[in-house]
Amino acid sequence: MAVAITRRDVSVGDLRREAGRTRDARAARRMLAIAEERPGGAGAFQREFAGLVAASLPAAAQGKPIEVWFMDEARVGQQGTLTRVWAPRGTRPRALRDHRYTSVHLFGAVCPERGIGAAVVLPHVNVDAMTIHLAEISRNVTEGAHAVLVLDQAGWHTSPKLHVPENISLLPLPPYAPELNPVEQVWARLAKGSGRRSRMEWQDEGYLRANFLSHRVWNSYDAIVGACCDAWTKLMHMPGRLASITHRTWAMAVSG
Repeated sequence: MAVAITRRDVSVGDLRREAGRTRDARAARRMLAIAEERPGGAGAFQREFAGLVAASLPAAAQGKPIEVWFMDEARVGQQGTLTRVWAPRGTRPRALRDHRYTSVHLFGAVCPERGIGAAVVLPHVNVDAMTIHLAEISRNVTEGAHAVLVLDQAGWHTSPKLHVPENISLLPLPPYAPELNPVEQVWARLAKGSGRRSRMEWQDEGYLRANFLSHRVWNSYDAIVGACCDAWTKLMHMPGRLASITHRTWAMAVSG
């Protein structure tokens, strides 16, 4: 199906999806460029970030220091992740690949400006799990400050049943814009469906997966939980590295 990319009634999501399907590289670049500049696109979100943060703040946050946080989830399991490795030219290195299905979900949030994070490891992704993670983030927000948490529009992020702590406000990302979330660079965003990444999938291998969670075999649920906790703890002991991975010039903190 061809998309008339000059029409204004074609949504940002439609443009990005069609760019991922087309075999015409020039048309894909044009569609992505148009999507960037449309209202609700990635480019508009970056330019208007300070205003969006201010609009998300409740009256109780006025006059308080504002912290910008980002969050996302990643599934980690026995199926594992294969990443790039060093090997002699012309060789095909062997890698471990488990075919079992036990997995966990690592909920992670980071505050690039402070170089800290907050994470929980849970068996499921749902509203209850997200509420637990929000409580953990709340405990790590500086006392007397207010956090603006930038996150995608997954159902468990936007549910009216979600309990959001008083010191946190949620700021949703535009649809189909994972490149705006720096947590995607902390771990890889898994490709959907067949396992083949589309042009629209974020391509970064992810720091945790590439360095701590790839090419592993875990024999139990508890072993996977332990590996996730160890990997996150190691990253938290490197605040400079965390800040360099997640810092975005357009996502500077604003005052309440």
